[in-house]
Amino acid sequence: MLRNAATIVAALATFSTVVLSANPALAQRFPDRPIRLIIPFAPGGGTDILGRVLAPKLADNLGQPVVPENRPGAGSNIGAEQVVRATPDGHTLLLGSNTQAINATLYPKLPFDTLRDLAPVSLIAVAPMVFVAHPSVAAKTVADFVALARREPTKLNFASPGTGTPHHIAGELFFRMADVQVTQIPYKGAGPALADVLAGQTHFTVQTLAAARPHISAGKLVALGLASERRSQVASNIPTVAESGLPGYAADLWYGLMAPPGTPAAILERLAAETAKALGSAELRDKLTAQGFELRPSTPAELGALLKADVEKYARVIRAGNIKVE
Repeated sequence: MLRNAATIVAALATFSTVVLSANPALAQRFPDRPIRLIIPFAPGGGTDILGRVLAPKLADNLGQPVVPENRPGAGSNIGAEQVVRATPDGHTLLLGSNTQAINATLYPKLPFDTLRDLAPVSLIAVAPMVFVAHPSVAAKTVADFVALARREPTKLNFASPGTGTPHHIAGELFFRMADVQVTQIPYKGAGPALADVLAGQTHFTVQTLAAARPHISAGKLVALGLASERRSQVASNIPTVAESGLPGYAADLWYGLMAPPGTPAAILERLAAETAKALGSAELRDKLTAQGFELRPSTPAELGALLKADVEKYARVIRAGNIKVE
């Protein structure tokens, strides 16, 4: 028995050595065929736009086609699971977002563990979100809004693009930190929610700055504050929520590349480096900036830290608000 056990241990050690030593060679050969870029939402949205602009430049850098594939459903969980189950060789990637951080708690029966089963590659971009109100609301700043909500509890209503969306959770984090009660009215998408605020049917909403900015400029919406950690490069006159009375508030809508669990570190680092190189292209930067994105490449470790922090932050919000999806 002892002899057999020793043989098994030796075999495992040899196997581990072979696998570890093969990783650099695997990374050198990578990629040796087209890369699938899983976009876990339907065509036309922000994730889809970002993926289809990034893919050709990333393909140029890697020397292999990068093929975007839309795999929508279950709040992005279907596409994410497809990547989790894929071979961990760098040829299947997820264009994820902070939706993954939200879903880790929002869906208690996920068939995978977000932090364990999605290997971070690189942050790509942030789409700043902004709290906007109809001009008829007696609030021009975050402080005004908080005072109004406290003075008239539950009177104000919040048009969200749907329960559990980043926009909705950004609002819930705001309410929790400000200690106010606001009624959520969920819509089937950001467009319908924005339309009803513009029409004065609901009081305020959270939208991407790209979607809301034309209406802010036209005086049809009042910008209360940015949900982002810092002011936007394209609308520096709009203060953040944090600097307007809720220090520490941040709810960035971010996008990042993720890979299957067990993908060799050398491949993750190569993908991160090529992503940063792609995002450094003036042509790509101009295209994405025009769409409202702020480019922010990172290391795998930096994206991993961001994902972990957001999972923990949004778990507290979801549990405190007893937020559930149908």
